[in-house]
Amino acid sequence: MADAKTGLVLGYDGVHPFARVALSDRASVQDLLRTLLDPLEPFFSPQKARVRCPGATAVRFDQTASEVEGICRPLWGLACLLAGGGEYRGTQWWIDGIRAGTDPDSDEFWGFPRDNDQRMVEMCPLGYALAVAPQIWEGLSERERGNVEAWLGNSINEKNMPNTNWLWFRVFANLGLKKQGGKFSQERLDADIEHLNTFYRGDGWSNDGPEGIHQMDYYSSSFAIHFLQLLYAKLAAEDEPERAAEFKKRAQLAALDLVHYYDKEGRSIPFGRSVGYRFAMVSFWGAIAYADIELPAPLTWGMVKGIVLRHFRWWQTQHDMWSPSGTLTIGYSYPNMYMAENYNSPGSPYWACLAFICLAVPETHPFWTSSEEDPWPVIPKVKALPQPGHIMSNLGGHCMLLSSGQACSYPMKGTHSKYGGFAYSSAYAYSVPPGLFTLEQYALASQLGLSDDGGEYWKTRRLSTSSLETRGAGADASPVLVSLWTPFPDVAIKTYLLPPVPATPNWHLRVHHIRAGRDVMTADGAFAIANQRTLDGRYLDLYDAARAEGTSPKLIGNYDLSTPEAWATGAAGAFAVSKGAVGIRALESKAGGVVRTATLVNADPNSNLVESRTTIPTLQHTIKQGEAVWYISAIYAKPSGEGVPKESYLDGWEALPQVPAWLVDEISAS
Repeated sequence: MADAKTGLVLGYDGVHPFARVALSDRASVQDLLRTLLDPLEPFFSPQKARVRCPGATAVRFDQTASEVEGICRPLWGLACLLAGGGEYRGTQWWIDGIRAGTDPDSDEFWGFPRDNDQRMVEMCPLGYALAVAPQIWEGLSERERGNVEAWLGNSINEKNMPNTNWLWFRVFANLGLKKQGGKFSQERLDADIEHLNTFYRGDGWSNDGPEGIHQMDYYSSSFAIHFLQLLYAKLAAEDEPERAAEFKKRAQLAALDLVHYYDKEGRSIPFGRSVGYRFAMVSFWGAIAYADIELPAPLTWGMVKGIVLRHFRWWQTQHDMWSPSGTLTIGYSYPNMYMAENYNSPGSPYWACLAFICLAVPETHPFWTSSEEDPWPVIPKVKALPQPGHIMSNLGGHCMLLSSGQACSYPMKGTHSKYGGFAYSSAYAYSVPPGLFTLEQYALASQLGLSDDGGEYWKTRRLSTSSLETRGAGADASPVLVSLWTPFPDVAIKTYLLPPVPATPNWHLRVHHIRAGRDVMTADGAFAIANQRTLDGRYLDLYDAARAEGTSPKLIGNYDLSTPEAWATGAAGAFAVSKGAVGIRALESKAGGVVRTATLVNADPNSNLVESRTTIPTLQHTIKQGEAVWYISAIYAKPSGEGVPKESYLDGWEALPQVPAWLVDEISAS
């Protein structure tokens, strides 16, 4: 690491210190955190009140608020480290920064928040830090503590806030002051928690908003609601035992659902907004240890420890997520503004520091004393989750969720990709549109697109009404997601999502009944997969069994789409093999339906969260005005992984899944 004037510089093929930490115990995770905090040093302002992370991108709020994010979000990690008795050489930077940032007479004053101000979000890590790291409060004079009270408590208690998880941020602003004997509002704290309780829907799940909104992503678990409920349960247990007990009970219920979102490789399923917070997706598991939860069977602390450490290890393999100076970038596995939200500033990714709540867990806790990272939990291979509207699958080498009915309630970039997709996988991340012209830019991974203008612009599922049903009987009974949606006013679609079955674990079924009041082209996309040859990184060639790599049919560039070699029948399907294999085949001919064609869509670069160059096996067709058709799409996915030979990637491709009898009957009766 370079000195403080130059900071860390990652040159050609450089490896971040984050990747070099051998994770095994609490001390190693402390070291991992320090590799995140150290590169921030050159970007502190003279009085330390602001951190201007590399990157000049603008957000929907002002530059000062962006730089307040820069100092406050890493405070999640520092506060957890200090709460657990750890040390950091730069702790005084944050104490000095809080002193200057809350002082109205300082040139680096943060400014009092207005209604719905981003500063309110950053009050949450500051409130938690005050509650658990007394050296921060003790490092301030009486006058400076008054400034903190005025900025952290008085100002936020008088302002309007979004009717979402944000209300928890005001709770923690008051709680931090309460813990240090400062001026706070118990009335406001109680009112906010009582209102937040109206977001609770059952089975351990809270919605990120009031009645009428269906949005249950990582904000419902690791990013905000469950995470902060558990921190509150820990900190308020003596004063409010009943409230703490309720929050713990919800966590116990949710844990048996949330375990399905993390796979044996350490990956979590990217779903919804703000996944640029990266390893914050695993924060829930550290928080249940912090709150002294009694784990529900079959979970053990060794399993929970394994979930957390494997997750960190997977992120250690993502070498492109750093700026050259060693700070986190906006993006996922690499810098990517296409997937960013309008509130993601250069300092925003440090919400990832929530994952270090495990450092506040005492070293005597079984989370740390478990000598082994126990084997993956014995959990159902397929499980329906009524509250989020998901069917979870742990078959075929990856964790996958099928989803219907969720939608963001306000304008969001790529919202149809983040919530309206049919399937989300831990092995094959979702894609977002880098442009709005032709399929290559729409990048319809796990989505059905419809176009009424010859293929220039495409509509996909965003808003839908959905139901989680059980179809079949006895041993053949299975959960099915059914959704109704209308991409155009005169085009009605009923979609069925069927999870994998043990006989064909690498396939799931996606069925659409479409009634068209106009001519529409359709494009049904499989998962996106890396479009790079192992040999030299160039685009994939026609499939070569000897190398176990390539596509079928031939992958053609964006300018040669009419080339006959680029197309196959829908029954033959299309597949791509690189990091595992993905593909799609049309089964409707077996039920007397239409005939579609298959091809590979060469998605625009940087559309996918994990792979910067991807291709998407896709089925296409044109429906004429007045027609009603059934599509039965079988989607194949077999990820690469330890113990999975390359030559086995297509082993299941010819073993097609069965179309259930109930579905055949329903199609016949329509």
